[in-house]
Amino acid sequence: MAITSANQLELLQTADAVAREKMIDPELVVQAMEDSLARAAKSRYGADMDIRVHIDRKTGVATFSRVRTVVADEELENHHAQLTVAQAAPYLDDPKIGDEISDQVPPVELGRIAAQSAKQVILQKVREAERDRQYEEFKDRAGTILNGVVKREEYGNLVIDIGRGEAVLRRNEKIGRESYRNGDRIRCYVKDVRREARGPQIFLSRTAPEFMAELFKMEVPEIYDGIIEIKAVARDPGSRAKIGVISHDSGIDPVGACVGMRGSRVQAVVNELQGEKIDIIPWTEDQATFLVNALQPAEVSKVVIDDDAGKIEVVVPDEQLSLAIGRRGQNVRLASQLTGLDIDIVTESDDSARRQAEFAERTRLFMEELDIDEMMAQLLVAEEFSSLEEVGYVDLDELLAIDGFDEDTAQELQTRAREKLEAIATAALENARALGVDDSLIAFEGLTPQMVEALAKDGIKTLEDFATCADWELAGGWTTVDGNRVKDEGLLEAFDMSLEEAQHLVMTARVTLGWVDPSELEPDADDAADTDDDSAEEDN
Repeated sequence: MAITSANQLELLQTADAVAREKMIDPELVVQAMEDSLARAAKSRYGADMDIRVHIDRKTGVATFSRVRTVVADEELENHHAQLTVAQAAPYLDDPKIGDEISDQVPPVELGRIAAQSAKQVILQKVREAERDRQYEEFKDRAGTILNGVVKREEYGNLVIDIGRGEAVLRRNEKIGRESYRNGDRIRCYVKDVRREARGPQIFLSRTAPEFMAELFKMEVPEIYDGIIEIKAVARDPGSRAKIGVISHDSGIDPVGACVGMRGSRVQAVVNELQGEKIDIIPWTEDQATFLVNALQPAEVSKVVIDDDAGKIEVVVPDEQLSLAIGRRGQNVRLASQLTGLDIDIVTESDDSARRQAEFAERTRLFMEELDIDEMMAQLLVAEEFSSLEEVGYVDLDELLAIDGFDEDTAQELQTRAREKLEAIATAALENARALGVDDSLIAFEGLTPQMVEALAKDGIKTLEDFATCADWELAGGWTTVDGNRVKDEGLLEAFDMSLEEAQHLVMTARVTLGWVDPSELEPDADDAADTDDDSAEEDN
């Protein structure tokens, strides 16, 4: 398009036509034309000039102006586009820094090269405006389902025509068995919308768990209305999926509503997902119950949850092991994704063998440490006594409750247990001193001689050393590495020390050493008042 000063009215017509074609604001196109004409004029009048162009929005007349800005004396760098306060005095009554002086200059006739350059500027501005429009239109569509038409395939990725733009369905976001040709209609989940230099990038997915959730929302009115809520989704795309649902209306069965009459609702989702089998599971806050449901059709005998480790152990009958694990571990993997816990599957025979081994080990411990026969040791273990501390310092009545234990027997057991514990403590203290432990650490309240010995073996020999420890270094914990939970062994974990206890001991040591002001550890008055109010409410 050759732009000259003679076809000024045509500028507005061109701007209006481009705006309609690209579905953008005509004002943006006119502004792009003004910028392009100003850039072309600079090539004629000089690059140092501040040339501005204004196109009348009614007549299309382009006005060319040279603008000079008032600056401080020391900031004057460009004499063609700047002038000082003194230099501006003849032109302005009271010139101030930042004021502008505008002088109209003759319009320029654009040659072929300048016109081509102006056209490129206009096209670039129009493209940028079109990208901004597309981004604003689709940024709020993330998390929804779009219908589109397959436009072309690039290196296994599908480019989808979604009406006013294009989106990308990457190869790893397609369900494995799917195959599409140009012109095929496709339904996808909008996973992400990003603003990039080459325009808005819209990324689609058919493997995302959210895609299944949105499909159910479209097929099940109760989910769309919020009566039924999807709490968790786990998928092995194209093969199998599990979805946990809960009803906020006691009169509506969440599983039945999702299945539909003769399976019509769930079948519509299955068809869209290329035959992916879907297990619909009633969700419950009780993790153990929810997991039992999630592992169906396998039967579960017992569930043991370790909250600290974020793991859960499931005991199943021997003949149910393969069913619980599933083909290539699919069933237990999906159940794990659904609950957010690591799941260990154990057979009843393995669980029984392990419990028998633990029973035998505790029996042996009591026989050796208390010098008692096997029968008496087994009675203690059967009553769930697991350590010398429990035997030595438990209430005497608990020992007397064991069949065959009289008062003399119970007192003798406690005496032997306490003597053994004292001997162990004395030996631990001697070892600690031999390792060079300072008296400040030995005398620190809250640490037993065995704990001090364990700390000394790791190089912690003074109260200062102890005060620099982190709570997790003492009590242990779990960290996530590459998506897997990894155990951090604590120095005092063997003594059943919790993170709260470890934190209290470390802070007490820091206060003792003067590193921390005790007042900083006291709760605020407002917090204390809130606590008192809560306690009062509980009492009421």
